[in-house]
Amino acid sequence: QVQLVESGGGLVQPGGSLRLSCAASGIIFRINTMGWYRQTPGNERELVADMTTGGMTKYADSVKGRFTISRDNAKRTVDLQMNSLKPEDTAVYFCSVNGLYWGKGILVTVSS
Repeated sequence: QVQLVESGGGLVQPGGSLRLSCAASGIIFRINTMGWYRQTPGNERELVADMTTGGMTKYADSVKGRFTISRDNAKRTVDLQMNSLKPEDTAVYFCSVNGLYWGKGILVTVSS
């Protein structure tokens, strides 16, 4: 059974930073693409960033240069470092395996 547990969300002021972490179990972590998605009310879930097993990354245009995805195959974790946060980054963030398995999501609120 695949289980993904997100942590690290919360309230931050514009310009601030947060680091999200996702712990995975029940999968062969090292052979799957791990990603972070986000969703706001009334909108579809969108890809924020993902990383393949080979270390190739993909970012949404809106977060390039501000967010960094990383993974630790030994610890079975995937992190998202978010810098220079903007109010429009406010969303529920989801960890995902191959876009098929999902965590429950964690709220990030960027507000003064």
